[in-house]
Amino acid sequence: MSQSGPGVALRQDIQRSGYYPEIVAEALDTALGGEETRSYVVHHEATFDRDELRRHVTVLVLTSTRLIVCHVDEHTADEASTPSAYATASTEAVRLERVDSVVVTRVVTNPAQHRPGGPTAEVVLTIGWGAVSRIDLEPAGCQDPSCEADHGYTGTATNDDLSVRVSEAADGSDVVAQVLDFAAALSEATAGGHHS
Repeated sequence: MSQSGPGVALRQDIQRSGYYPEIVAEALDTALGGEETRSYVVHHEATFDRDELRRHVTVLVLTSTRLIVCHVDEHTADEASTPSAYATASTEAVRLERVDSVVVTRVVTNPAQHRPGGPTAEVVLTIGWGAVSRIDLEPAGCQDPSCEADHGYTGTATNDDLSVRVSEAADGSDVVAQVLDFAAALSEATAGGHHS
């Protein structure tokens, strides 16, 4: 990563998250392959799995040619198979020309008073590049309640390889702004099939 700019800020945010920063940084270094960071998001979240608190971090990095997705999860010891706690780190590097959708859903409270640049309560960023596709099917029908004909199936196909949800209440306004900035940078980088 570069010695100034977004690369240094990324390192600082990884350290600040406090979530296995050495593991996260090492996984990113491998995936980045020396490319400089143009924009990024560090999203640390805690979830409950039954009675256990599990932490997870997702880091998204935009370079001039790729989208890097890094996930780090922690796992508790399991007497049967793993005697000590462990973490898993996975990265995926996606060429920008493969990104085919960038969906940004904003939740704005008091919409009548909202002004450009004003607060956003929640953001969901969904990025698709064709690695995960889901098809939801249901039996098709017609308006005739007595019809017994087979009308086949109807459904929707969705491409949602990654979805990140942040909120002002849970993550802070700075993280919400960071996700919006990243979404704008990724949209610009993937617009019209040309990349700078």
